[in-house]
Amino acid sequence: MSIKSDRWIRRMVAAEGMIEPFEPGQVREVNGGKVVSYGTSSYGYDVRCADDFKIFTNINSAVVDPKAFDSNSFVDVKAPVCIIPPNSFALARTVEYFRIPRRVLTICLGKSTYARCGIIVNVTPLEPEWEGHVTLEFSNTTPLPAKVYANEGVAQMLFLESDEDCEVSYRDRGGKYQGQRGVTLPRA
Repeated sequence: MSIKSDRWIRRMVAAEGMIEPFEPGQVREVNGGKVVSYGTSSYGYDVRCADDFKIFTNINSAVVDPKAFDSNSFVDVKAPVCIIPPNSFALARTVEYFRIPRRVLTICLGKSTYARCGIIVNVTPLEPEWEGHVTLEFSNTTPLPAKVYANEGVAQMLFLESDEDCEVSYRDRGGKYQGQRGVTLPRA
Protein backbone atom coordinates (compact mmCIF):
# COMPACT_ATOMS: atom_id res chain seq x y z
CA MET A 1 0.00 0.00 0.00
CA SER A 2 1.13 3.50 -0.72
CA ILE A 3 -0.22 6.91 0.27
CA LYS A 4 -1.51 8.86 -2.71
CA SER A 5 -0.54 12.36 -3.85
CA ASP A 6 -2.51 15.38 -4.98
CA ARG A 7 -2.06 14.38 -8.65
CA TRP A 8 -3.50 10.91 -7.97
CA ILE A 9 -6.47 12.44 -6.11
CA ARG A 10 -7.27 14.76 -9.03
CA ARG A 11 -7.03 11.83 -11.49
CA MET A 12 -9.37 9.64 -9.39
CA VAL A 13 -11.91 12.44 -9.08
CA ALA A 14 -11.86 12.95 -12.86
CA ALA A 15 -11.98 9.21 -13.68
CA GLU A 16 -14.29 7.88 -10.95
CA GLY A 17 -16.07 10.84 -9.34
CA MET A 18 -14.41 9.94 -6.04
CA ILE A 19 -15.25 13.26 -4.30
CA GLU A 20 -18.24 15.56 -5.00
CA PRO A 21 -18.07 18.53 -4.78
CA PHE A 22 -14.32 18.62 -5.33
CA GLU A 23 -11.86 21.45 -4.71
CA PRO A 24 -8.67 20.83 -6.75
CA GLY A 25 -6.51 23.20 -4.68
CA GLN A 26 -6.21 24.32 -1.07
CA VAL A 27 -8.73 27.05 -0.09
CA ARG A 28 -7.71 29.37 2.76
CA GLU A 29 -9.93 32.39 2.03
CA VAL A 30 -13.55 32.75 0.98
CA ASN A 31 -14.99 36.15 0.04
CA GLY A 32 -11.93 37.88 1.49
CA GLY A 33 -12.23 36.17 4.89
CA LYS A 34 -9.92 33.53 6.33
CA VAL A 35 -11.28 30.00 6.74
CA VAL A 36 -9.92 26.76 8.15
CA SER A 37 -8.38 25.34 4.96
CA TYR A 38 -10.07 22.71 2.81
CA GLY A 39 -9.51 21.04 -0.56
CA THR A 40 -6.64 19.06 -2.05
CA SER A 41 -3.39 19.07 -0.09
CA SER A 42 -0.03 17.44 -0.90
CA TYR A 43 -1.06 13.94 0.16
CA GLY A 44 -4.71 14.16 1.12
CA TYR A 45 -7.98 15.99 0.91
CA ASP A 46 -9.27 18.33 3.63
CA VAL A 47 -13.04 17.95 3.97
CA ARG A 48 -15.60 20.47 5.17
CA CYS A 49 -18.51 19.80 7.46
CA ALA A 50 -22.01 20.79 6.39
CA ASP A 51 -24.23 23.07 8.48
CA ASP A 52 -26.36 20.21 9.88
CA PHE A 53 -25.30 19.22 13.40
CA LYS A 54 -26.57 16.86 16.07
CA ILE A 55 -25.41 18.06 19.49
CA PHE A 56 -25.39 15.53 22.31
CA THR A 57 -27.60 16.35 25.28
CA ASN A 58 -28.29 14.51 28.49
CA ILE A 59 -31.70 16.07 28.90
CA ASN A 60 -33.39 12.63 28.98
CA SER A 61 -30.69 10.98 31.17
CA ALA A 62 -30.34 8.23 28.57
CA VAL A 63 -27.68 5.55 28.57
CA VAL A 64 -25.51 5.70 25.47
CA ASP A 65 -25.87 2.30 23.79
CA PRO A 66 -24.44 1.72 20.29
CA LYS A 67 -26.81 -1.25 19.81
CA ALA A 68 -29.93 0.71 20.75
CA PHE A 69 -29.12 4.38 20.31
CA ASP A 70 -31.77 6.85 21.44
CA SER A 71 -32.01 9.64 18.84
CA ASN A 72 -33.59 11.83 21.54
CA SER A 73 -30.07 12.17 22.96
CA PHE A 74 -29.36 14.82 20.30
CA VAL A 75 -30.59 18.30 19.53
CA ASP A 76 -30.64 19.09 15.79
CA VAL A 77 -29.05 22.39 14.80
CA LYS A 78 -28.71 23.92 11.33
CA ALA A 79 -26.27 26.82 11.60
CA PRO A 80 -23.00 28.22 10.23
CA VAL A 81 -21.34 27.50 13.61
CA CYS A 82 -21.90 24.66 16.07
CA ILE A 83 -21.22 25.32 19.75
CA ILE A 84 -20.32 22.03 21.44
CA PRO A 85 -20.91 22.08 25.21
CA PRO A 86 -17.97 21.40 27.54
CA ASN A 87 -16.91 17.74 27.74
CA SER A 88 -19.54 16.77 25.17
CA PHE A 89 -19.72 15.89 21.49
CA ALA A 90 -21.58 16.59 18.27
CA LEU A 91 -22.13 14.83 14.98
CA ALA A 92 -21.99 16.44 11.55
CA ARG A 93 -21.44 15.28 7.99
CA THR A 94 -19.06 16.18 5.24
CA VAL A 95 -20.12 18.55 2.49
CA GLU A 96 -18.36 16.09 0.17
CA TYR A 97 -19.88 12.80 -0.99
CA PHE A 98 -17.28 10.01 -1.41
CA ARG A 99 -17.06 6.99 -3.73
CA ILE A 100 -14.05 4.96 -2.60
CA PRO A 101 -12.46 2.77 -5.31
CA ARG A 102 -12.05 -0.98 -4.70
CA ARG A 103 -8.25 -0.82 -4.26
CA VAL A 104 -8.35 2.15 -1.88
CA LEU A 105 -8.61 2.48 1.89
CA THR A 106 -9.22 6.01 3.14
CA ILE A 107 -8.43 7.20 6.64
CA CYS A 108 -10.02 10.29 8.19
CA LEU A 109 -7.83 12.29 10.60
CA GLY A 110 -8.63 15.48 12.51
CA LYS A 111 -7.01 18.77 11.54
CA SER A 112 -4.46 20.19 13.95
CA THR A 113 -6.21 23.59 14.03
CA TYR A 114 -9.10 21.96 15.91
CA ALA A 115 -6.96 19.51 17.90
CA ARG A 116 -4.94 22.43 19.29
CA CYS A 117 -8.21 23.80 20.69
CA GLY A 118 -9.17 20.50 22.35
CA ILE A 119 -11.66 19.53 19.62
CA ILE A 120 -10.99 15.99 18.45
CA VAL A 121 -12.34 14.48 15.23
CA ASN A 122 -12.74 10.71 15.43
CA VAL A 123 -10.26 8.73 13.34
CA THR A 124 -12.21 6.43 11.04
CA PRO A 125 -11.62 4.38 7.88
CA LEU A 126 -13.61 4.58 4.66
CA GLU A 127 -13.42 1.05 3.31
CA PRO A 128 -13.00 -0.03 -0.32
CA GLU A 129 -16.20 0.61 -2.33
CA TRP A 130 -17.88 2.51 0.49
CA GLU A 131 -19.80 5.57 -0.62
CA GLY A 132 -21.72 8.35 1.09
CA HIS A 133 -21.39 11.46 3.18
CA VAL A 134 -18.96 10.85 6.03
CA THR A 135 -20.54 11.27 9.45
CA LEU A 136 -18.06 13.24 11.54
CA GLU A 137 -17.77 12.94 15.31
CA PHE A 138 -16.44 15.97 17.22
CA SER A 139 -15.45 15.65 20.89
CA ASN A 140 -14.97 18.79 22.94
CA THR A 141 -12.39 17.73 25.53
CA THR A 142 -12.27 21.16 27.17
CA PRO A 143 -14.21 22.53 30.17
CA LEU A 144 -15.41 25.38 27.91
CA PRO A 145 -17.86 25.60 24.99
CA ALA A 146 -16.11 25.04 21.63
CA LYS A 147 -16.93 26.16 18.07
CA VAL A 148 -16.91 24.11 14.87
CA TYR A 149 -17.37 26.07 11.64
CA ALA A 150 -19.61 24.75 8.85
CA ASN A 151 -18.31 24.85 5.27
CA GLU A 152 -14.69 25.03 6.46
CA GLY A 153 -12.00 22.37 6.80
CA VAL A 154 -12.39 19.97 9.74
CA ALA A 155 -10.57 16.75 8.83
CA GLN A 156 -8.15 15.30 6.30
CA MET A 157 -8.67 12.18 4.22
CA LEU A 158 -5.59 10.11 3.39
CA PHE A 159 -5.85 7.63 0.52
CA LEU A 160 -3.94 4.34 0.59
CA GLU A 161 -3.95 2.25 -2.59
CA SER A 162 -3.20 -1.47 -2.62
CA ASP A 163 -1.49 -3.25 -5.49
CA GLU A 164 -4.42 -5.69 -5.64
CA ASP A 165 -8.20 -5.64 -5.22
CA CYS A 166 -9.59 -6.67 -1.85
CA GLU A 167 -11.44 -9.99 -1.83
CA VAL A 168 -14.60 -8.54 -0.25
CA SER A 169 -15.40 -4.82 -0.34
CA TYR A 170 -17.78 -2.81 1.85
CA ARG A 171 -20.31 -2.85 -1.00
CA ASP A 172 -19.93 -6.65 -1.48
CA ARG A 173 -20.85 -7.34 2.14
CA GLY A 174 -23.76 -4.86 2.15
CA GLY A 175 -22.30 -2.59 4.85
CA LYS A 176 -24.93 -0.86 6.98
CA TYR A 177 -23.65 2.65 6.27
CA GLN A 178 -23.43 2.24 2.49
CA GLY A 179 -24.85 5.23 0.60
CA GLN A 180 -25.55 7.26 3.73
CA ARG A 181 -26.68 10.83 3.26
CA GLY A 182 -26.87 13.41 5.99
CA VAL A 183 -25.79 12.88 9.59
CA THR A 184 -26.22 9.16 10.28
CA LEU A 185 -26.71 7.80 13.81
CA PRO A 186 -25.32 4.41 14.94
CA ARG A 187 -27.05 1.35 13.47
CA ALA A 188 -27.05 -2.02 15.16
